[in-house]
Amino acid sequence: MEFNDVIYGHKSIREYEDKQVSQELLDQILEAGIRASSSGNMQSYSIIVTKDKQLKEKLYTAHMEQSMVIDAPILLTFCADFNRMRKWLTLNDAPVHFDNFMSFMIGAIDATLVAQNCALAAENAGLGICYMGSTLANCNQIGEILNLPPNVVPIVGYSLGYPKENPTLRDRLPKHGLVHYEQYSDYSNEEILEIYKVRDEKGWKRYMDVPKLKEMTEQLGLKNLAQIYTMAKYTKESHHQFSQTVLNYLESQNFMNNK
Repeated sequence: MEFNDVIYGHKSIREYEDKQVSQELLDQILEAGIRASSSGNMQSYSIIVTKDKQLKEKLYTAHMEQSMVIDAPILLTFCADFNRMRKWLTLNDAPVHFDNFMSFMIGAIDATLVAQNCALAAENAGLGICYMGSTLANCNQIGEILNLPPNVVPIVGYSLGYPKENPTLRDRLPKHGLVHYEQYSDYSNEEILEIYKVRDEKGWKRYMDVPKLKEMTEQLGLKNLAQIYTMAKYTKESHHQFSQTVLNYLESQNFMNNK
């Protein structure tokens, strides 16, 4: 595929063909990920490839029962990982730290860059993916299932396989609403309404076109897309809960030593 076709044609794929991805193709995708930028070239990440049906069934619950966890032939989980480097430091009589929040952020960014490289390589080969925010939200459950040692935390993950569906492209906010030159230029109320105009219309229509989503919206008495985001999809209570889960897991995985 042409590079621009890959970039501009991205769609989240939730339905997959019953067809395996060859090890040769998977290796090509993983190699593309490994070539991603990395802070200090430390490569402070690990990639977990999950094909086993029983493991995927366990991950299904941790991933909030999203169907692609079971249906896709492969799940990829990208983890911030300073376990490997800390062992290397020990073997070389070097100070062993990287057990703080800054180190976690370095590993998280590394893992995210690798994940996107792999995603682009996969889509370029005709495969589909669907990122799952549940990877971080339920990092403690996923970490236990994947047997992650201290100093390893799951950050991003997605399903991978041959698409069985061809959904329409989702809208994006206009470039002028996202890009700032030289310094950040804050938005007026009028600019906000203009930037979100298409999103408000298309997003609301999407919910109204799906009977289950429309019923949920009506039951909650929601009147616009902004209310859907904050009163149904991403509530304050759920974000507080997930935030505490992540913070607790970071502490248990030895990433909160700030002495």
